[in-house]
Amino acid sequence: MYTGGNNNMLIPCSDENRALLQNSDECDKYDYLVSVACGVIGGLVDIFLVGVPKDSVIGKWTDEQVDNAVKTFARLNGWKPRAGNEDNVRSAIAALEKKFKVNYDQKHSGDVNQLFDMATKNHHMMSLAHSPDVIGLFFSILNQFTSTSSFIANGQLITVKTDTFELQGGNFIAKIFCGIANWFGHIMSDVAGSSGSRGNSGRGSGVVMPFYELFGFCKFGKFNVGKDKQDLATIATRAFQNGYDLRFGLATAVPVIITDLSIRLIWALRRHFQYGRPLKECIPTQKHADLRIMLLFGNGTLCVLDGIDAGIRSGGNFLTFFMRLNLIAWFRFVTLVLKEICIRVGIALPLQEYLESYKRINEALLFYLHELEKIDTERFRKETEEYNCIITVFREADTNEELNAMLLETFDRMGFQKPWQGDFEEHMSNKDATLIFE
Repeated sequence: MYTGGNNNMLIPCSDENRALLQNSDECDKYDYLVSVACGVIGGLVDIFLVGVPKDSVIGKWTDEQVDNAVKTFARLNGWKPRAGNEDNVRSAIAALEKKFKVNYDQKHSGDVNQLFDMATKNHHMMSLAHSPDVIGLFFSILNQFTSTSSFIANGQLITVKTDTFELQGGNFIAKIFCGIANWFGHIMSDVAGSSGSRGNSGRGSGVVMPFYELFGFCKFGKFNVGKDKQDLATIATRAFQNGYDLRFGLATAVPVIITDLSIRLIWALRRHFQYGRPLKECIPTQKHADLRIMLLFGNGTLCVLDGIDAGIRSGGNFLTFFMRLNLIAWFRFVTLVLKEICIRVGIALPLQEYLESYKRINEALLFYLHELEKIDTERFRKETEEYNCIITVFREADTNEELNAMLLETFDRMGFQKPWQGDFEEHMSNKDATLIFE
């Protein structure tokens, strides 16, 4: 027990108080060991199975999965391959290219009047509307409505006029929907490379990872690439041309997912079986400080191994170093760090409290809605109509005698039992009479 204060108050060491003391969400040495071990496993997967584009074990698998997704999407949009051609991804891509045409699909410098250097290998990165993210969606809708194309070239945003392009749809909302569908369909036609680049069993140039196109604005730095020095934008563009696209981005996400899920699983199992917490308290969410720290350590370990491997194997060539970096892992690690900083300084906590409050309000509203659904509205309507009629009749009474007569008539009509028998005045004049309310 604990003795505190001048009043010598004793706080009993009950199970409830003990649980409060143990619910500090602080990591022990085993939590750190588990998080680092999971990070090492993810790092080894990244080093030996992810590697670099075009020479990646997992990358070959993700390429196949993207090809399968493209063929499935093409079938849903009317692709009917000839017999024996069902597995030809080039045919599926060609069908999608024909169905989802856009006005911003310029492929080389000649298509933009030599305003800037562009080739078929990098136009998916330079054209903002080809990006599979909110930036790409915005510029796709903008370009389709205004018959323009938007590019990032030489660190600047450049917009060029295109042939007139008219979206289908009878009103503005319908045209917006058509534009979004057209953007997504065109992305699917490019994600596995173009039909021409896949014709000779090549891999083709896909689309960039989400927000990768922003590297085009990074016209700074002088990094060694062989005997040359190039800026970050040029390095990122060359990496994309060498296969660092969305398909390889899916491969780099695998070790991150392995690290993250393994830490969450072990954390939940320890919390339930070792500490005896109920299952509802073992759901791995960011409100648990020890889990956040474990995820930060695990992803940090993965990034350290990734950086060491990239540094050793690059041999001083920054392009090779960049292509060996797991950008998804580094993005995940930076996100975890920033999120933890926000929580520590009190920025994220009030927001989380507001979100939890809104969840509770929503649950209460759903409960009341469920209760309201149980109400017999038709019966309520009939009862209120009867009462309204009675009130209307009462308002027409001019004297007390008329009002009393109306009340008695209403009692009889509605089947109410009166607490007296016979005439009311005679009943009340009898000193032995009683009023019986049922």
